[in-house]
Amino acid sequence: MPDAVKTSRAGDGLSLLSSLISNINSKQTPKRSFFSNLHFELAPGLTISIKGYQILHRQKPQRTYPIWMGGEKPMLAHPEAVRVDSEARTVDKSEIMKAWKFGGEFICFKPEEAAALREFGSKVLRLIGFKPRSMLPSWASVKKSVFIYPSEELFVGSTRVFSALWQKLLKDDKIGIAWFIPRVNSQPQIVAIIPSENPDEEGAATPYLPAGLWLYPLPFADDVRKVDASAPPKKADELATKMREIVGNLQLPKGIYNPLKYPNPALQWHYRVLQAMALEDEVPDENDKEDLTIPKYRQIAKRVGGYMAEWKELLEEKTKAFIKSRALKREAEDEDGGRPVAKRARTVPTIKEGSVSGSKTGNAKLKEMFENGTLKNMTVADLKDVLTSKGVSATGKKGQLLEKLEQWIEQNLY
Repeated sequence: MPDAVKTSRAGDGLSLLSSLISNINSKQTPKRSFFSNLHFELAPGLTISIKGYQILHRQKPQRTYPIWMGGEKPMLAHPEAVRVDSEARTVDKSEIMKAWKFGGEFICFKPEEAAALREFGSKVLRLIGFKPRSMLPSWASVKKSVFIYPSEELFVGSTRVFSALWQKLLKDDKIGIAWFIPRVNSQPQIVAIIPSENPDEEGAATPYLPAGLWLYPLPFADDVRKVDASAPPKKADELATKMREIVGNLQLPKGIYNPLKYPNPALQWHYRVLQAMALEDEVPDENDKEDLTIPKYRQIAKRVGGYMAEWKELLEEKTKAFIKSRALKREAEDEDGGRPVAKRARTVPTIKEGSVSGSKTGNAKLKEMFENGTLKNMTVADLKDVLTSKGVSATGKKGQLLEKLEQWIEQNLY
């Protein structure tokens, strides 16, 4: 019997230790309530109580106390702020008043008057009406949503009413529009009440989120940027058609992004170091840092490697055809005199043997001279004339002019 007790205790100890290590590795942060026992007014005379949680938030290492590192050893810092006037006299809090500038003058308010300006009523979630879910645009997401859950502490039966509302919104594919003040003296918001499906059901869009209602903050007119969307859509060409095959084969499992599978690598490394220090283990090497956000290049090459090679070949063909058509167009304009040539008052230079005239040299001739390496036979005046006719700056010595002309030929004739 004692041996069995010892075994069970040892087993419990090992299970507790493994559970502790598992909890440390999971890096799960507590879901603190955003508000508690808030009145949810569904209709006149029909009110239930709810709680709100901020489930979606950015995880980052937080330092509870500021550390001063300027001395021989780190010390806790105790910051304090003191307000002084121009005479270096300490200003008491009772002497400080808030003021706003209107029409070039400052209007001062007492503390109670400034608090009254922010008073929009008691904290509440008041249902205004309903809209089809299709009327909620994707660009309306300006802030993170708040998950709400019924509470029986103030009103008995809140869970049944809450569940009925959730089922009705899911069945009719609608959303609720509500007036929302989460806390005292907080700014009011217009929110959409969006139902989320049960994560256990097949086909759930967000299997990693709980089933219930979400408060989705809607933007005001000042929060939305006006964008002119009147431009006609472009017709899909062969490149876009080929790219659809690549994108179609690079979908996430079931087409759903689960943020729990891609933790922040910097935060995970921070917790690994803390775990090693807490358990008095050796601090791991930084080269062993695990980063699940790095793309899986081998799987990508296996899935779409052939499609990407075909798309690259098609892109090169399209690029060469475009450059060739552009060069032919420029050459035709030069031969027809369509491209204006800047006029300068200068004497006609003498052309050396084996050289060519600057402005009369077509693109085909320039390309031929570039390939044969005879551009250096042109005089400085001819080089400047050619560069000016092409809209390129013609300042500098002969070597600089040659470099500019060769660069222009490479960019426009190939």
